[in-house]
Amino acid sequence: MAEAAGRELPALPDSVLLQVLALLPLRDRLRAARVCRRWQRLALDQTLWRHVDLSPHRITSRTLWHLVRRHLRDSLRTLRVRGALCSGGKQRLLSPALLAALGKRCPRLHRLCLAETDLRPVPYESVPPSLTALELSRCEIPAAWFSSSAARALPQLQHLVVRNVPAFSDHHLLNVSSQSRLKTLSLSGTYRVTDTGIQRAAPHLEELERLVLCHCVVSDSAVDFVGRHMKHLRFLEISNARFLTNTGLACLATLQRLESLCLDLCDKISPGAVITLCQALPQLRNLKLGGARLEDKAIDKIQASLPHCSFSCTP
Repeated sequence: MAEAAGRELPALPDSVLLQVLALLPLRDRLRAARVCRRWQRLALDQTLWRHVDLSPHRITSRTLWHLVRRHLRDSLRTLRVRGALCSGGKQRLLSPALLAALGKRCPRLHRLCLAETDLRPVPYESVPPSLTALELSRCEIPAAWFSSSAARALPQLQHLVVRNVPAFSDHHLLNVSSQSRLKTLSLSGTYRVTDTGIQRAAPHLEELERLVLCHCVVSDSAVDFVGRHMKHLRFLEISNARFLTNTGLACLATLQRLESLCLDLCDKISPGAVITLCQALPQLRNLKLGGARLEDKAIDKIQASLPHCSFSCTP
């Protein structure tokens, strides 16, 4: 069987082998490039380097420099990188020079996903201006990030995802929202974002289509500003909002384009208030409730009141 496989493999067309190589992790793909000249040509084909995920491994600055110089080209669209911040590593992954080289060699890079990365030595203006999507997970950011007095072009972000970045504050939210026209904003574990920050940023978030607020200090006053200014929302998730009540929930009835609503119930929010809200949203097609145990009667009442809405409930 091994001999038969050896005879059949060279007969496979390049298009099939490219699909096989695309399924391999990056490290294995680079190893495959050492097999023969044909595999080297295919493994380095730029169609395989449009979306590069380095996050399974903690990489060093030296490794990233090597990839930027040898393999990353103008075909790159998405780059995912994980540093060593949470492992106690002292070596910094990013530098202004490295980001400048990345922006020059990869002018069509649109999405950058950074995990466990120290951004304190990296000014925001050094981030590639081609970015439209930025994801930060367990990163360290300075107080002045997302603001710049430099004359050079800044990223025109449309999608921002921040997970478990304790330093992310109201000041960061206002800076990024006032400089970019965001369509997606997802904040999870950013406990320094408060009602005040959401109120100040809300007038700059009128084009927002997707909003996630999880483990943020959100109460009725913040939700009121969401209902006032974010009329283009199609997806809304509010989780672990202990200070939200029926009064705040009613403010969301102005979101007439809302299609999906994910909400954690608490003692201050009643199933009746949820039903009243959902009936006021003509485009709502998906409702997900969590955070509390609902009685069967309450679940049946919600389902009966929303015949055109997919409903799920998790404790």
